[in-house]
Amino acid sequence: MKTVRSVSFLDPFAIFGRSRPIRFEVTVMAANLKAVWPMSLSAPAGSLEAKQPEADDGLDVPDPARYYSREFMAKEWQFLWPRVWLLAGVTADIPEEGDYTVFNHGHESFVIVRQADGGIRAFYNACPHRANPIALNERGSVAKFTCAFHAWRFCIDGKLDCITDEHSFEPKLVEQRPGLTEARCDQVGGLIFINMDGKAPPLREWIGLPPGYIENYQIDKMHVVRHVRTEWQANWKTGVDAFYETYHLPHIHPQTQGVMEDFSQYDAYPNGFQRMIVPICTPSHRMHDRENVNEGLQYMMIEAGMDPAEFQGSAMEVRVAVQKAKRERAKRLGLDHYDKFTDGQLTDSWATGYFPNVQIGMHPEGVFIMRFQPHPTDPERFFYDNMTMVRYVDDPKYSVPGWMGLPKDTDVTGATRPNIEHHFVGGERADLGDVLNQDVDLVEAVQRGQKSRGFRGPLWGQQESRLRHYQREIDRYINGEK
Repeated sequence: MKTVRSVSFLDPFAIFGRSRPIRFEVTVMAANLKAVWPMSLSAPAGSLEAKQPEADDGLDVPDPARYYSREFMAKEWQFLWPRVWLLAGVTADIPEEGDYTVFNHGHESFVIVRQADGGIRAFYNACPHRANPIALNERGSVAKFTCAFHAWRFCIDGKLDCITDEHSFEPKLVEQRPGLTEARCDQVGGLIFINMDGKAPPLREWIGLPPGYIENYQIDKMHVVRHVRTEWQANWKTGVDAFYETYHLPHIHPQTQGVMEDFSQYDAYPNGFQRMIVPICTPSHRMHDRENVNEGLQYMMIEAGMDPAEFQGSAMEVRVAVQKAKRERAKRLGLDHYDKFTDGQLTDSWATGYFPNVQIGMHPEGVFIMRFQPHPTDPERFFYDNMTMVRYVDDPKYSVPGWMGLPKDTDVTGATRPNIEHHFVGGERADLGDVLNQDVDLVEAVQRGQKSRGFRGPLWGQQESRLRHYQREIDRYINGEK
């Protein structure tokens, strides 16, 4: 067996003009992976893993005021947010008739409700009488909604059921039977989306990802096992920017270098969607020692049901070994959906950007959903909303990747849906794990720097192509191109 070098190991990861690409080959790494810039996993054309053609998003340097200007924030509310599909929730949260979940986005609030026919509908969370929210809890189950202000009552399909003391109203005022205002709602692969203005293209047409990209993960069979919402002192786009590249990993998160390659494969899709495939279970090309199996890689082998003491390969061979072990375990457990995944999907994080404000770290065992929600009034604050979802399997050795940072006592069975853990500026700081805590400090420092007279706008390189791609799409909405 290769010598195992003892290292300090923290949580492995917490994802998160057109010039000719510069090719920079660092070293041959493993049987199916090498660190090459521009990075490609060399998957066959047509595969969901295949490298996508480079997008022509130009080389413009945007005005940094987009990160702090109230004027730009107002434009987003006029031209962006009402016109796109927003990730509002997950189907697992509302399995039965009358189950509802509340989705807050800036100053707007929505109630997402499971209907009697199994469908899902969304309504603005505002009583048509005096605008009081008709749902005060974050989730629940009702036969009918009753406004706490004057007890007007509404059916789960949004229709008005009764008006308290209706005889005291002029008949013409309420003859239209004012019900809840409906928002357009649709779902795909266990994810629920809403569109405010009702004019966006059909959801499946609007989502820029290929068929099967979302559905193969069977998110509808997962459950939320942790939900944390924290307030950050930065613009929502400053937050997104920090999670849409791995260029910063060696410098902000050096503890990740032993277990992942920071050269990611970046791919642009239509309508502002994009992804990066982050190779995991392999040391970075920047590591001097890529032979000995470090403590972090041992941890990942244990996650896959392997015994590190029996492993005879090098650190460079761990990724392939873990892929093989996970596929064999899936067959043993009868998890047929693994047959739809490439070997790379069994180890790597497919950190996928859902335009405009979402990233999902996608794995067969579970997904890590990050929503970057705008503040209702302040362009220099946002809410980082994180849901960890798990596909429960009755096997104690089967779990989501450790980088998701689930506390050891987390109930992953789906028997109970945990309450949202709220953390606000000025209050107790959330424990998001070492990597995410580092990101909080970084994002807030960048936000301050973006207002400096010495900063003229971001200079995005090729490893930051995802940033340019989604920001360019925002501009298309703001400028009336869409």
